[in-house]
Amino acid sequence: MSIPAVLPGRVMNAETNLAAPLVLGFGVVGRAVGRALLDRGHDPVIIEDRPTAATRLEAAELGVRLIEAPTDDELTALVASATVLLPSPGVPDHHRAFALAAEVGLAVRSEFDLARQWDNRPLVAITGTNGKTTVTTVVTDALNRAGRRAAAVGNTEVPLVTAIGEADIDVFVVEASSFRLGHSARFAPDVATWLNFAPDHLDAHASLAHYEQAKASIWGHLEPEAVAIGNTADPVVSRHLPPDRKLVRFSTSDAAAEWHVANGQLVGPDGVLMAVTDLARAQPHDVDNALAVAATAMAAGADATSVVAALASFRGLPHRMELVGEWSGVSWYNDSKATVPQATEAAVGGFGSVVLIAGGRNKGLSMATLATLVPPIHHVVAIGDAAPEVAAVFADLVPVLSARSMAEAVVAAEKVARRGDAVLLSPGCTSFDWYPNYAERGLDFTRLVREEVGHS
Repeated sequence: MSIPAVLPGRVMNAETNLAAPLVLGFGVVGRAVGRALLDRGHDPVIIEDRPTAATRLEAAELGVRLIEAPTDDELTALVASATVLLPSPGVPDHHRAFALAAEVGLAVRSEFDLARQWDNRPLVAITGTNGKTTVTTVVTDALNRAGRRAAAVGNTEVPLVTAIGEADIDVFVVEASSFRLGHSARFAPDVATWLNFAPDHLDAHASLAHYEQAKASIWGHLEPEAVAIGNTADPVVSRHLPPDRKLVRFSTSDAAAEWHVANGQLVGPDGVLMAVTDLARAQPHDVDNALAVAATAMAAGADATSVVAALASFRGLPHRMELVGEWSGVSWYNDSKATVPQATEAAVGGFGSVVLIAGGRNKGLSMATLATLVPPIHHVVAIGDAAPEVAAVFADLVPVLSARSMAEAVVAAEKVARRGDAVLLSPGCTSFDWYPNYAERGLDFTRLVREEVGHS
């Protein structure tokens, strides 16, 4: 099913009362929401619990009222006087603003709700614990190759509420995080893809069930003509498949799925699309992602030739199984984006012999499943706040070294790596103990490896 360039008469979200909008959080999305409201003549009030000099400057330049770390009484008054609460992604479910909003019946809306209220162009949405950015990127490329002017938005550098200001875009490919989905009143994409599910963000969501519910809401409000695309190899995704909507399934293990692997080929409803060996990267998770890309892009209007070209040329994103270099027969990989144990499992599964660098700040997740990665792991370097947890998982299985810095971790890994190994930074945790984000962590690792190993 292809979505046309224009969907005349498409139902838009019911009007949200924006007479007194209250924006919670002033990060990338909070700033984007604030600007969008101002551009449309509204007067938002911004709450920021951890203001910085940059935050204050940004608010002053925008000309918005910034409330810094309000007291309970101040927050109660702000919520009571607002007409809608617009939380930024990542504001934890336990933030007291949500309880106050529930007490007074204040509507909670996301940037997705605002964008749909103001714009009715087609949406292709992708969610999942792992692989969202990759699939969003390649689907966008395939659609552009097919002549559709597509933009990757949402949980990217460009929020959807900002992207709708671009008049020359035909279709928005939305990376849909659980935070945005969970606070959306009615998100109804034309093509909605759910890649996988694993425990994550338990430091922000009220429970694992709330996280699952947020993910499942990507299919909760689909119009009758919409397409739901799901990974039937994932039991959580499978049990949420909507029975009353057009459904396209993909799986590396289920030949009955519309998109599957057979005899080393990616196969769709119309037959063989391409050989797995023709993918630029073909580790197990890459094949999963490729099936999702093909199913999603073709449902959204791309042709097979454009999908093949996009998949064959995609060589990965920074900090996601990124090859740093190879020296003395040892390959070094930066997988800093792996902030949950399941992402680490997927990364390790592509290699035969691994020295793993893992740890950071845990999101409240069990790391016990990492023990199943022995072998191919034969040594572990534990880092960050979670180093004791990592060490406990691998105790009595393989030697574990502890490092007090990334520089120590690189040196330790080099000493135990042997020819044919992959030294893999795949932390299974966030970076917030040592670094402001996973990108900074990955950049530091890459720099240190090239300085310490590449020049040795």
